[in-house]
Amino acid sequence: MEVNKKSNIPWTVTGLMLALLLASLDQTIVSTAMPTILGELGGLEQFVWVFSAYLIANVVAMPIFGKLGDMYGRKLFFLIGLVVFMIGSALCGTSDSMLQLIIYRAIQGIGGGAMMPITFAIVFDIFPPEKRGKMQGLFGAVFGISSVLGPLAGAYFTDYVNWQWIFYINLPLGILSLVLISLCYHPVLPKNPNQKIDWLGTLAFTAAIISLMLGLELGGKEYDWVSAPIIGMFAAAVVLLVLFYFIERRASAPIVPFQLFRSKLFTASMGVSFFYGTLMISAATYIPLFIQGVFQGSATSAGLVLTPMMLGVVASSAIGGRFLANASYRSIMLCSATLLLVATILLGTISIETPRYLVTLYMIMLGLGIGAQFPVISISSVQSVSFEYRGVVTSLVSFFRSIGSAVGVTVLGTVQSYALRERIAELLPGNATSQAPANPQALLSEQFRQAVPKPVLDKLILGLADSIAFVFQVSIAIAIVAFIFVLLLGKSRLELSPGGKSSGKPGEGDAPSPQHGHM
Repeated sequence: MEVNKKSNIPWTVTGLMLALLLASLDQTIVSTAMPTILGELGGLEQFVWVFSAYLIANVVAMPIFGKLGDMYGRKLFFLIGLVVFMIGSALCGTSDSMLQLIIYRAIQGIGGGAMMPITFAIVFDIFPPEKRGKMQGLFGAVFGISSVLGPLAGAYFTDYVNWQWIFYINLPLGILSLVLISLCYHPVLPKNPNQKIDWLGTLAFTAAIISLMLGLELGGKEYDWVSAPIIGMFAAAVVLLVLFYFIERRASAPIVPFQLFRSKLFTASMGVSFFYGTLMISAATYIPLFIQGVFQGSATSAGLVLTPMMLGVVASSAIGGRFLANASYRSIMLCSATLLLVATILLGTISIETPRYLVTLYMIMLGLGIGAQFPVISISSVQSVSFEYRGVVTSLVSFFRSIGSAVGVTVLGTVQSYALRERIAELLPGNATSQAPANPQALLSEQFRQAVPKPVLDKLILGLADSIAFVFQVSIAIAIVAFIFVLLLGKSRLELSPGGKSSGKPGEGDAPSPQHGHM
């Protein structure tokens, strides 16, 4: 997708970064405002869906809008996504009940799922190969910044204005982004207007991902893992994904061109994205729990403890992007994966005696290990893929990262709950085990802490610390698998021809450009 010379690139980049910041910020800004929202709207048993509805809608929308952007123009569907996101934000601020807020958050999630992948595809379109790494690193850093700003912004608006403004703030910033992209970005429209939307594939894909995400979100919470509803959701997801595969094989314009997976480079890139997403969410979930539950820090300090990690993400994202013109994808990612593996091993050693500064140091190492994948995988995944499939590919990178996070939260949450129960059973005599909380989050409650005898509380805190360490010990296996996928990236690298166009090394790294029809 070529760009008209009338485009104003600096202002286009500003508009894109602003929209990406809003979409990623809304995944974290709500967390610190939830106690106030619950106090006003009620619905304690439903509050988890405020987060889940956004995530599920976001994940489902990514590949669909990525494909639509390829077919009919990225600008059109970026602007549609931005408008939908702003409508959802405005509606969230008017919510009178928890059910309304959940529905409106899903609308927000659809808009965010359109903006995020298309943003990265536009960046790839408007910059020459020698600048793409630097820009992808810059845009990848937005995710790290949003993780730091989100909780702080949510706390500020809740304490000094009102909680509705965590949503209303999206409107003026979103309008500014809308104006900038509308006036400053002028792409040349795709030359394939006769393509038809794969409605049957879209329906099967949407139903499959919703079934999978509902199973992951409800399993172990609303229903037991072996209950009929959860087994039914996972079974439906498998059946629908198989159906989706056969539909896509015969589609003239498939939502997910499976031919892409014939490329080892592309498949390895998706694997790295998935497992890095799993590792990132494990740290973002369990380190704050450790700080609050073991060190008895405040909610604010638990949120701020992620700041060093996210600064590491921002730094390594920028550095990794700059090295793309001089080193292979595998070389850059081997440094990243090694650091990530070492950091995960060290986090597996944390205990109740571990000094706070060491936990912070391990988090910085983890952030430095994670950040490089944002620019590197964004570019390695589209190696040798033609313009008309870039939106699909960039959406799949975000899609696999989000699915990895969802699976990670579920699997590691189950691991931590099991380890906590087993450890408490070892530490407490039989008659005192009943005083252990069903949910480890209860250990963060001051009311619970005061109600439990100190000797028992000390044992519970020790059990919590050991269970979190066990989560990271299990995560070592995930880090090793991520390392293997990094090795599979091969020797491919970003190469510049004399004309300034990229030309990856031929052979194992090249992704075949999907053709219409059968595989």
